[in-house]
Amino acid sequence: MMDPADAAAVERQLGRPPRGLRAVAHRCPCGLPDVVETAPRLPDGSPFPTLYYLTCPKAASAIGTLEASGLMARMRARLAEDPALAERYAAAHADYVARRDLAAAEQGLEPLPRDMQSAGGMPDRVKCLHALVGHELAVPGGNPFGREALDALPDWWREGACVPDAADPKEGA
Repeated sequence: MMDPADAAAVERQLGRPPRGLRAVAHRCPCGLPDVVETAPRLPDGSPFPTLYYLTCPKAASAIGTLEASGLMARMRARLAEDPALAERYAAAHADYVARRDLAAAEQGLEPLPRDMQSAGGMPDRVKCLHALVGHELAVPGGNPFGREALDALPDWWREGACVPDAADPKEGA
């Protein structure tokens, strides 16, 4: 069960009610959730393939800057040229799908179809660093491109939390 204070923080981070929350998958050094685990199917049964969802707007903004820098194009080129890297990225995809299937089983849900995307373009493309960083934060060592992007990010939390924490009366006022 998701802690109500964490769910409220995620809603403030997203600016909308979150969908399919299962758990906090990673906490930012500021203490708030920055990655949540979501259900593979939404309450209406529709597929939701993003198991690890990055919620922190400061982290998301910093990642957007990386994406705009051309980093993904360089990663895609390396993926095509480096078989060992491609193998590690394929393993990240397999791990992601296995974890998503486990989440479905734990909720008594039908797993998503085998041909459904996992996240971030895996296993053949580099499409969304937000998803790859979310995977790496939730599963350290799990995603080679998520790790590279994470290592390239500034300390987004240094200036304080991305949203006021309702549990902290000084910030919630």
